[in-house]
Amino acid sequence: MAVGLALPAFAEDAATQATAQIQKVRDSAAYKAAVEHIDKNYEPYVAEGIKLVEIPAPPFKEEARGKAYAELFKGAGLAEVEIDEEGNVLGLRRGTGADDRVVVVSAHLDTVFPEGTDVTVRRDGTRLNAPGVSDDTFSLAALLSYIRAMDAAGIRHKDTILFVGTVGEEGLGDLRGVRHLFTEGKYKDRIKSFFSMEGGSADTFTNQGVGSKRYRIAFKGPGGHSFGAFGLVNPSYALAEAISLLARTEVPTDPKVTYNVGVLKGGTSVNSIPLEVSMEVDMRSGDAAELTKMEKRLLDIIQQAADTENFARSTKEGKITVEATVIGDRPAGTIAETEPLFQLAKASIMAAGYEFKGPREGSNDSNIPWSLGIPAVTLGKNGPDKNGRSHSLDEWLDIEKEPMVKGMATSLATILAAAGME
Repeated sequence: MAVGLALPAFAEDAATQATAQIQKVRDSAAYKAAVEHIDKNYEPYVAEGIKLVEIPAPPFKEEARGKAYAELFKGAGLAEVEIDEEGNVLGLRRGTGADDRVVVVSAHLDTVFPEGTDVTVRRDGTRLNAPGVSDDTFSLAALLSYIRAMDAAGIRHKDTILFVGTVGEEGLGDLRGVRHLFTEGKYKDRIKSFFSMEGGSADTFTNQGVGSKRYRIAFKGPGGHSFGAFGLVNPSYALAEAISLLARTEVPTDPKVTYNVGVLKGGTSVNSIPLEVSMEVDMRSGDAAELTKMEKRLLDIIQQAADTENFARSTKEGKITVEATVIGDRPAGTIAETEPLFQLAKASIMAAGYEFKGPREGSNDSNIPWSLGIPAVTLGKNGPDKNGRSHSLDEWLDIEKEPMVKGMATSLATILAAAGME
């Protein structure tokens, strides 16, 4: 009980300190000069964002965009720019302190769209339409804008900032870029805190990582002619039974648990009993224990479906077997409200004059540091309701200047306060 009573007071104290830190940043002449630089160089920022959008970066094929981004990092004056073994683009803006740890500010290079997708940007007034324009390409451009603005304003900070363009954030990339950064990369033991810049609004931030488990489930059987071998076990029927059982599975809403069958494959011809069919299943929750329960339920379901088919039809040529292969595993995690980084992000939003409606949950690069207990938040940079249709071909971003500059300035203040702006 004593601990429970102490927490609100601690949080209040952290909030007070965070408010003072953010206000110190916002009141400084250097920060104001940086925001003015962002404002005056807004059209070049937009042009650079469009240029990056039109360099395709499909899953596992981010190389062309990564090379271009590395050159932009070099041109912006970052030190030790490199592309690591996984494909992440890294560059340092050195701090003045003796601490060799770094504050990471990142955005992801990849988009969800497959190779061959038309990524030409279509402009209609202040609205840009293109696959990946909001998620997350303009965040890459925002990082470059921050770097140049800090240099132009002569901003100094105690902690070294490591700017990163990550790979593999989307889909089956399974956060491979940020995993490498935290588990194998040269900075893996030196990361003090982590920011992921995403395409959402700057009036909120993500503080909880939704974990996900993804499986490719393959049902296999002896196959045969649709007429001549009629009556033999059929992998398609086992798959259908599994999907039906899954669809009738009840899950909690608090904590939220979800499941989805997103991809179906298999068969050779309309008149053949298939040898193999498969489905790809996505399960998500912010609660690790509930996600584990859902995973167990799926594995029970698929075995039950195989057993049902083997009981229902002839197995004289062989039985239905089922194989479950993990194709994605994103850990759940969170940052507590009592953490200074949480309070800095909240204070920055409120100091900018936004109505803070609370943090949110999501699935992004911050999942990895959250799962490791490293302070992290995912920030937006847009004005409220200025983007939409993410992961669709008609994805859009409204680049109206005033709301965008305000959003970028709000997130920049959070980053600078976390890095110890002098």
